[in-house]
Amino acid sequence: MARIIGIDPGLRTLGWGVIDTSGSRLAHVANGLCRSSGVDLAARLLSLYEQLTAVVAQFAPEQAAIEQTFVNKDGAGTLKLGQARGIAMLVPAQAGLSIGEYAPNSVKKAVVGVGHADKAQILHMVRLQLPGAAIAGPDAADALAIAICHAHHSAGGLSAAIERARV
Repeated sequence: MARIIGIDPGLRTLGWGVIDTSGSRLAHVANGLCRSSGVDLAARLLSLYEQLTAVVAQFAPEQAAIEQTFVNKDGAGTLKLGQARGIAMLVPAQAGLSIGEYAPNSVKKAVVGVGHADKAQILHMVRLQLPGAAIAGPDAADALAIAICHAHHSAGGLSAAIERARV
């Protein structure tokens, strides 16, 4: 069994979701949102760092998965998102976790089956794969989707189950 934290980086709201995996079985552990606070960028990043550090300490994941940043037309916005993503990578790295990075389309394909799914489709499929989970919002659903994607790509995940089924 492995415990995975998925992180959806954001400067205003950073989503997180923790799942347990056993082979191809997935179980919801927890999910939530870290909301930045502070008057300037440094204070906002610090608040995300402190909140995410508390989440990692509380749920003790063994692996982490983070969505890769896509570059958009707003260069300043992309840079700020990249700084939040740095916090999202720093916290699990400080805890000694291996970190998987996944493109948004890879996450969508792993969870929904297509690479251009919208947030409502992701939320729906996460609820189907983690029945009974009370999901804190779209950013938390995205984080759970990232954790599910990592579970499917890591050893013992979906690809290993498919290989075993072929034998």
